[in-house]
Amino acid sequence: MLEEERKYEVEPRFTLPDLTPCLPSGGRVEERQPVTLTATYYDAADLRLARAGASLRHRKGDAEPWTVKLPADTPGIRHEISRGGGPGAPPADLLALVTAYSRGAQLEPAAVVRTLRRAYELRDGNDRVLAEIADDAVSVLDGRKVKSKFREIEVERKGGGRKLLDRVEEALRDAGAVAGGFTPKYVRALGDAAAGPPDLVRAGELPRKPRAGEVVTAAIRKGIDRVLTHDPLVRLRAPVGENDTAVHQMRVGCRRLRSDLKTFGPLVDSGWAKPLRDELGWVAGLLGGARDAEVLRARLRRTASADPLSPPDEASVARIDADLAARHEEALVALDEGLRSDRYAKLVDNLVAAAREPHLTPLARERAVDVLPKLVSRPWRTFALGAKGVDGAADLDPYAPDTQWHAVRINGKRARYAVEAVAGVLGGAAPELAKALAGVQDLLGEHQDAATAAETWLSIAMSDPDDHSLAVTAGRLFERERTAIRTVRAEFPEAWRKAAKPRMTDWLP
Repeated sequence: MLEEERKYEVEPRFTLPDLTPCLPSGGRVEERQPVTLTATYYDAADLRLARAGASLRHRKGDAEPWTVKLPADTPGIRHEISRGGGPGAPPADLLALVTAYSRGAQLEPAAVVRTLRRAYELRDGNDRVLAEIADDAVSVLDGRKVKSKFREIEVERKGGGRKLLDRVEEALRDAGAVAGGFTPKYVRALGDAAAGPPDLVRAGELPRKPRAGEVVTAAIRKGIDRVLTHDPLVRLRAPVGENDTAVHQMRVGCRRLRSDLKTFGPLVDSGWAKPLRDELGWVAGLLGGARDAEVLRARLRRTASADPLSPPDEASVARIDADLAARHEEALVALDEGLRSDRYAKLVDNLVAAAREPHLTPLARERAVDVLPKLVSRPWRTFALGAKGVDGAADLDPYAPDTQWHAVRINGKRARYAVEAVAGVLGGAAPELAKALAGVQDLLGEHQDAATAAETWLSIAMSDPDDHSLAVTAGRLFERERTAIRTVRAEFPEAWRKAAKPRMTDWLP
């Protein structure tokens, strides 16, 4: 679940103001019984979890005493996951959730924090909890001794909106509270070492006239960030937005990073890049099985409902979905095993090191505007003109087999990634070309999804030849997919014409 809260530093003698005026008409503030909470936080010797904004703790008295908190994109919002279990050894699934931050390091007790909490619920006229206020007097322990003390106020959003939190913040500030950013208790308890920079170096702003190495470094860091950010969300089976999944985003991160390392090969040491590409390919393969099942299940629902006036047999559609669900679960089990392996932990460690200091060649010191167009030109020309027995997009036969269209799609994906990686730096027509290539790639992706789905529906039916209703349903679904393929092939020439305009590509040598 997502936790959204704001923190405030207060003096020991701070008095909580009356917050009733912040509430809607009929609202009230309900005080709860004070409780004492003792939490033990686990971390590596170098406090890598704390520095990354993640935490793993055991807190006595909670119904589920083990909790992991993971950073999200927005300050003050974190993913919170709790499990049962006694003190001592953290649950294995929670240890797995912090792999992207721990990288296999041994986690030991790093801080013990005792909190006297006075809590208040802000309720509306219908007795719905809108927010919770925690007034915490915190003691940092060293054995039985108290090392330090501080007091803070936490305001956690529940059923209310952010405007309520704004009104509460104004009241707290007027009473003397100071907004302290978002510094968790255990980070304050551990001191300056826990507040240091995270090990994963993220891409920053590029200079106005960057070197080629600065651009490729930014691309590498963005790809690694995308992979590792979605790692715990994949393990949680968490959605990403309304119509996306963490599996998809992590897979895209692996593929884009592999593509960038290949496209910008002359800028990076080959002996350093190849092992990374190989291991990323392994992870992408694990993710691919789960992603393919996701796509097929979503496509089954879409294809089956394409014509409301002529719906296919519901029982047969459910039979196909059950087969796909079994494939999906099998792929997820294999993915989980891979992500829990020492091999994956080693890859994460290598990715963090790669983001910190990519191994660049002397060519990377040249100006980006002088080097990058030549490097992007190769995947672009392979896509446009073809290579190694694969037609290019420029002369793709509308009657070619599906496999030929898929091969062009693979080349198109690499060309798109290459152009997108440099578009912001080179400017001119590059951003427009990137947008046009995205449109072309969407069509080719739809073609491949339809072709794969068509064969899948038939293969499932053939696995049970005595089920005639299933065979008829699969045949009807098959024909709808082939119609989608014909539509793509009819639309493709116009999409390609827009991407291949000379003014869009004349910056490519």
